[in-house]
Amino acid sequence: MDGDRIESAIARIEAAARRIEAAAARPVQVTGAGGDAELQRKYHALRQEAGAALTELDRLIGALQA
Repeated sequence: MDGDRIESAIARIEAAARRIEAAAARPVQVTGAGGDAELQRKYHALRQEAGAALTELDRLIGALQA
């Protein structure tokens, strides 16, 4: 029973990671001549945070599968 829950959780995490990676691969659409510098700063910070979260998820999934 617990194995099914873990497999289901891993499947949901992997699906979420694929959606995040797909969104991160899309180019940023900035409006205006120079764009919004603050928005770009926040975007890059968010990308770094999401990348760190994905790395941690990979580590946790690896630990569960070991």
